[in-house]
Amino acid sequence: MKYFLSLALLLISLSVFSQSTDHWTTVETTNYPLPRHENSFVECNGKFYLLGGRGTKPIEEYNPKTNTWKTMAMAPMEFHHFQAITFKNEIYVIGALTGAYPHETPIPNFLIFNPKTNTWREGPEIPEERRRGSAGVFTRGNKIYLVCGIVDGHYADFVPWFDEYDTKTGEWSVLPDAPRPRDHFGAVLVEDKVYAAGGRTSHAEIGEVLDLVIPEVDFYDFKTNSWSTVATALPTPRGGSSSIGKGPYLLVMNGESTVQEASHSEVEVLDTRNGTWSRLPDLNQGRHGSGVIYYKGKLYVAAGSAKRGGGPELNTMEVLDWK
Repeated sequence: MKYFLSLALLLISLSVFSQSTDHWTTVETTNYPLPRHENSFVECNGKFYLLGGRGTKPIEEYNPKTNTWKTMAMAPMEFHHFQAITFKNEIYVIGALTGAYPHETPIPNFLIFNPKTNTWREGPEIPEERRRGSAGVFTRGNKIYLVCGIVDGHYADFVPWFDEYDTKTGEWSVLPDAPRPRDHFGAVLVEDKVYAAGGRTSHAEIGEVLDLVIPEVDFYDFKTNSWSTVATALPTPRGGSSSIGKGPYLLVMNGESTVQEASHSEVEVLDTRNGTWSRLPDLNQGRHGSGVIYYKGKLYVAAGSAKRGGGPELNTMEVLDWK
C-alpha cells in the first residue's frame, strides 16, 4: 500500500512539473539595472526590487507591466548577505552584513524601505547577543523570524540560532536551535513548516570559505515546535543559494561551490509530502548571491555573480513558467 501511495504522489509531482515550460527565457527589458551580487530580489505589490549587494547602491524597481527598471532611493548604507522580505507593503532588510571580506559585521537594526514614499527608515534593534548576518528570514502572521547565520563575516562563528520578533509587542523570543548551523542560504515557509536548505558554514579562519556546503535540509514544524531533517539530501549542495515555496513544494536554486568555477544553474524542487526531488530546467546563466521571485505563475531571477566568489556581477533577469 505504501508503494502505491508513493508512486501516486510521484506521478502527481511529475504532472505538476510537466506544466512548466522547458526553458528559462532571458528577459529583454527596456533598460537594465546595475550589476550586483550578495543582494536580494523581492516582490512588493506587483513590482520587483533589487536591493543591497557589495558597495552602496540604490534600490531598483522593475515594473512587469511596462517591462522597465526604475532607480529609486540610495541605500542608507552598504548592506549585503541578507534575505529581504516584504511585510505590510514595505521591504525589510534584517540579518544583513556590512563591510569588507572576511570580517563583515552584522547590522544591528532593521532597515525598512517604503516603495510608496521612496524612503528608508531605521527599524527595531536586534538583541546584541543574537546579531548575525547571512541568515534566513521569513514572516508568519505578524511575526518575523531569523534562522541560523554567521556572526563574523566569512571568518567564523556560524550559528544554529532561531529567533522570533513579534511586530505587535516588539518582543524577541529565542526558539530552539536548528539541527546544524548554516549561512549563505534562504529560509522559506512551506505549509506552516520553515525549511532551511542549501548554504554552508563559511570558515575563512581555516581556509574553507566555500568548501563546507550542507546537503541536509532541516525544517521546523510550528505545530510540534520541533526541528527535523528531511530524509533525502539536497541533490546539489551549494552556498549562496535561494529558496522559495509553492504549495507543498520547496524550490532551491542559485549557488556556488568548489566543484566548479561557474555559479550553479541547477533548479531543484522538493515535494515535502514524500521527500522526493525533481528538476526544473537549468538557468541559462548560473548565478549566486541573489534571490528568486514567484509571481503569477512564473519564476523570476535577477542579478547575482556568474562565478564563485565576487564576480563578474550580473544585471540580467530570467523567467520560467511554473504553473
